[in-house]
Amino acid sequence: MEQTNVELIFNWLDKTTENVQQTKNETFLDSLVITLEMLFEKDVPEGFDDIAKHKLNQLLSEINVSDFLHEEIRKGISLAILKGMKGSTQQQHLMTPDTVSLIVSYVANKLLASQKEVALFDPASGTGNLLTAVMNQLDKDVAAYAAEVDPTLIGLAVLNANLQEKEVEFFHQDSLRPFLMEPVDIVISDLPVGYYPDDISANDYELRADEGHSYSHHLFIEQSLTYMKEGAYFIGVVPEFLFDSDQSDKLHAFLQKHAHIVGVIRLPESAFKSKQQAKSILILQKKGEATSDPKQPLLVQMPSFKNAHAMADILKKMDQWFASYPKGINSK
Repeated sequence: MEQTNVELIFNWLDKTTENVQQTKNETFLDSLVITLEMLFEKDVPEGFDDIAKHKLNQLLSEINVSDFLHEEIRKGISLAILKGMKGSTQQQHLMTPDTVSLIVSYVANKLLASQKEVALFDPASGTGNLLTAVMNQLDKDVAAYAAEVDPTLIGLAVLNANLQEKEVEFFHQDSLRPFLMEPVDIVISDLPVGYYPDDISANDYELRADEGHSYSHHLFIEQSLTYMKEGAYFIGVVPEFLFDSDQSDKLHAFLQKHAHIVGVIRLPESAFKSKQQAKSILILQKKGEATSDPKQPLLVQMPSFKNAHAMADILKKMDQWFASYPKGINSK
C-alpha cells in the first residue's frame, strides 16, 4: 500500500530521530529538535562522529521538504511530536488535537472574514501545532506572535514554523510576564490548566486568587485581553469546568467588565481520555466603543468527530449563526 505524504514525512522523522537519539543519548523530543534543524538547514550539525554523520547525510538525501505541502509537513511533525510525548512524563508536553485546531481555524475565519491583514498571538504556543494549523487555514496576510516558556517545546515550535515557511515572532519567556508587543486582532490558544506558582507576578492581575495560588488558565485569559485591540477576538481551548470552579465568580465579573461572550463550543467528551479532561472553545470579544453583546451567543454541543452526518448538521447551523454576526473587529 502506497504511503501518504504525511506518513512519508513521519516515517523519515521517526527513523532519523531514532538515529540521532542513539548517538546523542537524549529524549526523543530533544532529538527531534536536532532532526528538524537538520532538515531545515539541509546539513548535519557538529557533534556527530564520521559513521553517524555518514548515516544522517544518507537519510537527508532521501527527502526534500519542498516537495510537500505546508499542512503535510505540519501533520507529519505533529505525529512525530505525539510519539515523543507518549514517552514524556511532563504534563505540559501535550498537543492540541487536529480536529480541535480545525474548529478554532473555522471560527477565526468566520470572525475575521472582512479583514485582509491579521495580527495573531498564541500566548501558550507549545510546539506551534495549533498556531500553524490556524495560519495554514487563514486566507489572509498574517503577522504571527507566540510565547512559550519550555525550551524543548519552543525549539520544536520555531522549527515547525520554519519548515512550513511561516513567519512567527517567538517570545521565549513566562507568558504571564509583560511582553514588548503591539495589541493584536486575535488571540488563539489552548490554555495551560492548573495553578500559577509565581504569586508575586499573579498579584498584578485582577483575576489573582484572594488566597493561595491563582489559576493559570484565568490569568491567561486576562493576559490575552491585555494584548488585544478593542473589538479583537479571543478563541481559547479551555477546561470544561472553567465556569464551575471555586474562583469562577471572579472570572464572571471580570468578563462582564472587559469582554463580550460571543460563544461557547463544547467539545465531545469522546475526544478526551476522561470527563475530567473535557474541554470547550470559549470565544470572547474585547469590549470597545463600537462593540456590543451578540443578540444570541453561539452555544454549540459538538457531536462525536467520527459522526460525519451530525458534524455536517452542526456546521450548517454554525454557518447560519455566523451569517448574521458582524464580520471583523471594526464592523459594529
